[in-house]
Amino acid sequence: MFEFLKNIMNKEESTLNNDDNLLHRILKTDIKKEPNFQEDEIIFGCGCFWGAEKCFWKLPGVVSTSVGYAGGNKSNPTYYEVCSGLTNHSEVVRVIWNKSKIDISDLLKMFWECHDPTQKNRQGNDLGTQYRSAIYYKNENNKKIILASKEQYQKELKKKNLGLIETEIKMIETYYYAENYHQQYLASEGSRQYCSASPTKVKLRDFPGSNYKLKDYIWENFNWEINKCVLRSDNNPIKE
Repeated sequence: MFEFLKNIMNKEESTLNNDDNLLHRILKTDIKKEPNFQEDEIIFGCGCFWGAEKCFWKLPGVVSTSVGYAGGNKSNPTYYEVCSGLTNHSEVVRVIWNKSKIDISDLLKMFWECHDPTQKNRQGNDLGTQYRSAIYYKNENNKKIILASKEQYQKELKKKNLGLIETEIKMIETYYYAENYHQQYLASEGSRQYCSASPTKVKLRDFPGSNYKLKDYIWENFNWEINKCVLRSDNNPIKE
């Protein structure tokens, strides 16, 4: 993926941080918006952020998504810098959702099921700390349910004789938007349809604090039995 982007990156040097407004290619919302009182935000690292973002923008009730960098120690990092591993940032997806339409437990279900959280500093063929599994939250009230979902998913993994979860979970203050060409990349013209995620095919069941709002038929759009299934679907949000 890194080599593939060189030509694009040479043509477009500007980063999203220089743009006041940038509309989501699919949802047509401002991807830099702050959540209002009916909304909340969370940040997920699931390997390459291209495919991960598409998983979340397709869910009913998601207001906006964007991709960026978080969890490290350098301000305003570039893609090159993050890929070097020296910034300690992870490639992540920022999700803003309407709390009356989708619950954080639905988002956590997507997170745990869409990649392999037992892989350390990698996802599929992508290797490096930037591809680590991560959940970064800004709202302290979300910590308890995040940890409860992790505990439950670990139990489900154990039933299948799979390994320990390596996901980094912590509260952060700053999220850095990735360059424009990364935003909703899989929906851009001429994009390389790539996803490194390697789902375990293990489902997240009910857990303490869970309050799933999405119906079963929504999840039928994500067939984890088929590798890279998100690439096989169109870009449109799933209709309720």
